[in-house]
Amino acid sequence: MAAPALVALAHGSRDPRSAATINALVAEVRAQRPDLRIESAFLELSKPTFNTVVDRLVKAGYDEIVVVPLLLTDAYHAKVDVPSAIAEATAKHPGVKIRATAILGLEACFLEVLDERLRTALRVHRIRELDALVLAAAGSSDPLANQAVARLARIWGAHHKLPVTAAYASSAPPATGEAVRAFRAEGRRHIAVASLFLAPGFLPDRAAELAYEAGAVAVSAPLGAHPEVARTVLARYAVGAVELVPV
Repeated sequence: MAAPALVALAHGSRDPRSAATINALVAEVRAQRPDLRIESAFLELSKPTFNTVVDRLVKAGYDEIVVVPLLLTDAYHAKVDVPSAIAEATAKHPGVKIRATAILGLEACFLEVLDERLRTALRVHRIRELDALVLAAAGSSDPLANQAVARLARIWGAHHKLPVTAAYASSAPPATGEAVRAFRAEGRRHIAVASLFLAPGFLPDRAAELAYEAGAVAVSAPLGAHPEVARTVLARYAVGAVELVPV
């Protein structure tokens, strides 16, 4: 009996770099588990759509599908869009078990990825010292999602023994530029911004633009197709696959 298929479900973006990064991440997941059928899919704006991928898997004979939402915070997309997509696919294929796992989330191990991306940015800009950090995320109208980012920022700052502020590209203050300017008002001049985004797109670009305008010395790339992120996808899948086993 074949193992359940894995669908890595991202939100999607009009920016082609976003889908390319998601596909690269899925390629990394496949490299770690070549025995599994693994597909990428998108809720909107990018292709293939989730329904298209589910149809393809069902046609290939899969009757168990584990969906890992590639979302960093548990906000609207996780609470509304993903369940709606699962419900629609389940109604279309009543004999197929389709289970969504917990979202990718904000794992502590992602701090290592942030550090790696930030070190690269600092080398490019030839920066050797920092006196403040900003953790830039998408932002949400859901205060609990923003609190999760702020909590990760505090952990990250404590690790580096530097002051750190969480900032958001939309829906919540402060914006990255505001966070950088607040640190500069304290007399800090070497302020770096880490991009807590999974892939490139409009929001990360806007966050970086505002940060540089405010005087940031470096802004890192998003998490991207990092092996640690891929391992987290597989960890979510493992839990979802076990939950499909009848008791």
